[in-house]
Amino acid sequence: MSPSRLPEELRYTATHEWLRLEGDHATVGITDHAQAELTDIVFVDLPRVPKEVKAGESVLVLESVKTVADVYAPMMGTVLEANPALKAKPGLINVDPYGEGWLYKIRLAGASPPSGLLSAAEYRAQIGEG
Repeated sequence: MSPSRLPEELRYTATHEWLRLEGDHATVGITDHAQAELTDIVFVDLPRVPKEVKAGESVLVLESVKTVADVYAPMMGTVLEANPALKAKPGLINVDPYGEGWLYKIRLAGASPPSGLLSAAEYRAQIGEG
């Protein structure tokens, strides 16, 4: 398997989400590694917004030709926006997981930045590429 693309400026979770932190807000998506494992994503069950979530709680569900997968909240907060483009084009996640394939935006509650997030190097080591 070829190494996954991992932008150094992002933070990662053990459950394969990425976060682009901007103060007390974050944009969340799934990693290139995760989309490759899922294969072709055919449906995204986007959350209604606003939605209060707890750390580790499922925010939305992805369906691929292979399986169904939950996407989790990195910490407690309020989901403020879901990516509307994914309704018509769920495959954006496969094509551009760190750009147009983002999933949702959240206002984080509590400490910023969230503790327990991984750097690109730590995430690479977790998935066996480090």
